[in-house]
Amino acid sequence: MKKQYTVAPVIKNEKMTVTFEDLTSEGMGVAKVEGYPLFVADGLPGERATIKVTKVGKSFGFARIEERLSSSPDRIPTRDVKGTRVGTMPLQNLRYSAQLAFKKNNVEQVMKRIAKMPEVEVKPTIGMENPWGYRNKAQIPVRQKDGKLVTGFFRTNTHELIPMENFQIQDPKIDEAIVKVRDILQEFNVKAYDEKKHTGNIRHIMIRRGYYTGEMMVVLVTRTAKLFPQSKIIPAILEALPEVVSIVQNVNPKQNNVILGDETIVLHGEDVYHDKLMGHTFAISSRSFYQVNPIQTEKLYKLAIEAAQLTGEETVIDAYCGIGTISLSLAEKAKHVYAMEVVPDAVKMAEMNAAANNIENITFEIGAAEEVMPKWAAEGVKADVLVVDPPRKGLEPAFIEAALEIAPERIVYVSCNPATMARDLQLFHEGGYSVGSIQPVDLFPQTLHVESVVALTRNK
Repeated sequence: MKKQYTVAPVIKNEKMTVTFEDLTSEGMGVAKVEGYPLFVADGLPGERATIKVTKVGKSFGFARIEERLSSSPDRIPTRDVKGTRVGTMPLQNLRYSAQLAFKKNNVEQVMKRIAKMPEVEVKPTIGMENPWGYRNKAQIPVRQKDGKLVTGFFRTNTHELIPMENFQIQDPKIDEAIVKVRDILQEFNVKAYDEKKHTGNIRHIMIRRGYYTGEMMVVLVTRTAKLFPQSKIIPAILEALPEVVSIVQNVNPKQNNVILGDETIVLHGEDVYHDKLMGHTFAISSRSFYQVNPIQTEKLYKLAIEAAQLTGEETVIDAYCGIGTISLSLAEKAKHVYAMEVVPDAVKMAEMNAAANNIENITFEIGAAEEVMPKWAAEGVKADVLVVDPPRKGLEPAFIEAALEIAPERIVYVSCNPATMARDLQLFHEGGYSVGSIQPVDLFPQTLHVESVVALTRNK
């Protein structure tokens, strides 16, 4: 519980010299004045700096660096200051080995604080040989500036677009494609969306690219279904980007911050491109969830498959199956896989992917995991292994209750959020499961995010 201060020991605009003691899970330096924490961007543990207080709260405050007096041995030169301003690379000033240690520590802290299980081993984070240019998908806003279309990213916590053409962590071919598509739209006088006036048309350019296949998908997110002159724009994109197999227009007429709308119009090819993962070929639609770092995803999924300890005799439940990326590999080593996913389009793609890879021992069901799992439990479904890869909010209580009722021998938890994973692991532990060691995997270098894999075993 955070300490409440009747009167904070600092005041707004006050300047002081501090030494940073820690990093928050958001990557901000922590300095303390009489125990009162101040959070400061770009401050690394061990560094001394003169800071200026910018905001004072009851439990903590914020400050900014006025002058850095010493530098951490883990500090490295910032590759692109824009990546810090827009929040796409908040850890780029930290040596990569220190980033991996930071993420391991984050997992350890939530296991102590939230799960109350400090005894659980957290292994060293598995990193990348080259932690740059890894993202296979980009959703880039388009705005008008001085009569021209510009692409970039919004400054953190604002709607101010900072023009950017090299995002550093994206596949360089995706960066090039965004600029080429933007310039083609400029050439044909397509107007950028103005969110204040709710006028103009092109809102975002989305590019998805297969790491192994090289196939590229272009998605033009527009305010209206009208895209003029479409007959010239499409050939121009195909000429500039020969690897494009699909061009899709997504229509979002709403005045909101959601990127994709409900209407999809195929302008070239099909609403599909292909890539490979774990030896399987996947068809991926414009709306499909597909992990953005293929190299690290394979490491993550191999760990999950190993943790399942399949011999070919097991019945497996794969919750949150998406387009079947884990399901297909599980099915190759299991007797049968029952998979569930709430997005109908994803289930359609999963069934297509199973058929394309000649895998028949999978049954897919459409529905929210927290609804399907209790239904299966009530029907007496039994499984030897349960694999979960939930969104950031983690598992719903109804899902966990149903999972405990089905009582699989092993549970493999793939997590994208250490905090909700820790909460859920505590509930499974209380329900009779032993928690094994946790293996963090860095799918998002230069950012604060970390994925983890952990196996649970039912107590006899």
